[in-house]
Formats: sequence, structure tokens, C-alpha cells
Amino acid sequence: MRLPALSATVAVVIAAVAQGAAPAAADTLVSTVNLEAGAGLHHSSATVTYERVDGAVNSVKIISLQILSSERDCVWLEWNDPQDVSDGWSALNSEPSCYGNSMEETPNRIIKAPKGHQLKVRLGGYHDGGVAVVHKDIAKL
Repeated sequence: MRLPALSATVAVVIAAVAQGAAPAAADTLVSTVNLEAGAGLHHSSATVTYERVDGAVNSVKIISLQILSSERDCVWLEWNDPQDVSDGWSALNSEPSCYGNSMEETPNRIIKAPKGHQLKVRLGGYHDGGVAVVHKDIAKL
């Protein structure tokens, strides 16, 4: 009688340990931000797909970027990088998308900011090689 009782106890303990040791279901939520800038022949759009980094303060992983530039502009995606000393924004895509072309990248890049610094992304565009941002859309992550 002791052997079956011991076996039942061991089975319950093993089940409890296994249940506690099993990884929790993925509670990481993949989100998207859609951005648009300009109008008419200057209309550009982008989608940023990202997820929060578990256990990290104010960190997200940029999974993918989809960009469609207008017929007359070049556009890019940036994030408000607290370490950037020039204008506070750093590029997310490797190069601008220009003149009606689309671009998709999967950087799988983690961006971080100190607590209290709201992470944002923006789609910026400029006309014919100019350096000024003429159209932009900003969204919080």
C-alpha cells in the first residue's frame, strides 16, 4: 500500500513542478503603427510592426518596416533616440525609399529609452533630394 501512495504523491509533485516550470504562454503582444505623410503626389505611408521587450523598461523590438514612398518624395522612418546628439532622431530603415517605390525590412532591432522618455516613430519625407522634412507623421509606440 505504501508504494502506490508514494507513487501518487510523486506523480502530484512532478505534475506541480512541471506545471510551474512550463513556460507561460507568450503574452508578448505584436503591435503595428501606421503612418502617413503628405497628400496627392506627395502621399507616403509606412507600417511599423513591433513588440514590447519583456522585463525591460521602455524597450521595444522593431520586427518589420513597410514603406511606400510618394511619386515625388523620398521617405524614411526614424525613432526618437535619446542618444542622438544631432536632432534626437535615428533612422530605422537602412536607406530612404524614393519616387513611388516600396521597401520592406525586418531589422529585428531593439530600441530603448530611459524611463519617462516616450518612444515614438516618425515617417519623414523630403522633395527631390532636399534635406528638409516637408511631411511627417509621428506616433507613440
